[in-house]
Amino acid sequence: MCADLEITITNGSLRYHSTKNDQQNNAVIENLNLTIAANKWTCLVGKSGCGKSTLIKFLAGLLTESTQWQGQLIISDNQPLTGRVAYMAQQDLLLPWLTVLDNVCISSKFGHHDSIPNLKQRAMTLLEQVGLADKHQLLPQQLSGGMRQRVALARTLLQDQPIVLMDEPFSALDAVTRYRLQDLFVNLLKHKTVVLITHDPQEAIRLSDQLYILQGEPAFATALSLPTSLPPRRFDAESASHQQRIFDILAHDHD
Repeated sequence: MCADLEITITNGSLRYHSTKNDQQNNAVIENLNLTIAANKWTCLVGKSGCGKSTLIKFLAGLLTESTQWQGQLIISDNQPLTGRVAYMAQQDLLLPWLTVLDNVCISSKFGHHDSIPNLKQRAMTLLEQVGLADKHQLLPQQLSGGMRQRVALARTLLQDQPIVLMDEPFSALDAVTRYRLQDLFVNLLKHKTVVLITHDPQEAIRLSDQLYILQGEPAFATALSLPTSLPPRRFDAESASHQQRIFDILAHDHD
């Protein structure tokens, strides 16, 4: 499945209601205006609790009735997002009693897919791409953290959705593993519309085609400039300068 999907949000707000009768303005995000470009990486940064994860859970259709959305959400092909989004959480969410291969195929239980033999053949091809074909019969507890995230990536890719939403997938990894997996993700998620939530300014600068920072209470989005080089970027003086700007904004937002 492939589609050049762009998402535009205008005057968006997300608010929580503690009870059904609670109409208080408990907005976590307000006056949100941003564009998620087709086939690009859009990164969202901001302090903890600013609403980053809430926003992509909304896009993924994972919010509960206690959360209310208001505003304009426009998809470039005028079709709903339902059924066209793959969501990858911070935790790998692998089922400990299933093998690596069966964990990759687990999404087949939640929708229409190829026959089981075809599905497993596609899954093995993806495991080969992420360097884990020889681990397909292992259980998750036999893998390192980086390996588990590669399994989660293969599972996400098997869904073959045009939009991929990721909530800090690299945050629990050591620096070298994180760096290598960033390169792998960029390569394998080409031609997808990607939204990445991260609290790490360095990661945001390295991976972004476009970058927004969420700040304020309730939070709003501001677009930030990026280095002239293409992602995944090397750490150079230009990247460091942009990274410092993000730190300065975040530090001010914590005051």
